[in-house]
Amino acid sequence: MALLHRAELRPAKLDLLAAWLPTRSWFAGTAGADVTRVATYRFDDPAGEVGIETLLVRAGAGPVLQVPLTYRGAPLPGADQWLVGTTEHSVLGPRWVYDACADPVYPPALAAAVLAGAGQAEEYFEVDGKREVRPPNMTVTGGSAGGVEPPVVGTPWEVVDGDPTLIRADQLELAVVRRPASAEAPSAACLTGAWPDQPTPLVLAYAPSR
Repeated sequence: MALLHRAELRPAKLDLLAAWLPTRSWFAGTAGADVTRVATYRFDDPAGEVGIETLLVRAGAGPVLQVPLTYRGAPLPGADQWLVGTTEHSVLGPRWVYDACADPVYPPALAAAVLAGAGQAEEYFEVDGKREVRPPNMTVTGGSAGGVEPPVVGTPWEVVDGDPTLIRADQLELAVVRRPASAEAPSAACLTGAWPDQPTPLVLAYAPSR
């Protein structure tokens, strides 16, 4: 479960992405245009230390882009090239925002969703000591390998930035689709997503055959 805070971020996540996205090879849209949120989903960090959120966004009138992010309370050693930016959270203080594909907490969560059908994290607020659940704004569904215990991923030894972005580890490889589109699933082990303006599920991530 993901505990949320009614807080202000300076700069806001979308402002960070407006500057960062045009630097990516897979970017599509208008550089300098406002970045708008389409939908989001979250995974759990078992240790409860790192926020894991995937944003589906558009830059101007461009296509939907998938951007998994992690939020940390301190810099991630050796990950400067994957830093999206820093922001000040009015409740939690300084936060370091990373491209999640290169953050070691993300691949195990993604593998659990892709290979074992694990769903997205339930999001909630604490209000006067009571839990107030926020309904999801999209649905994500794991592939036909649902119910299978996912392999131990380990620390990724290579991340190939592109579309898809490839996360390579000793046990498996994962592919994150940056520009989701209607297409036949490239693998039986895949994650699909749908939202009100996109009722037909799109492939978000998959485990390529090795």
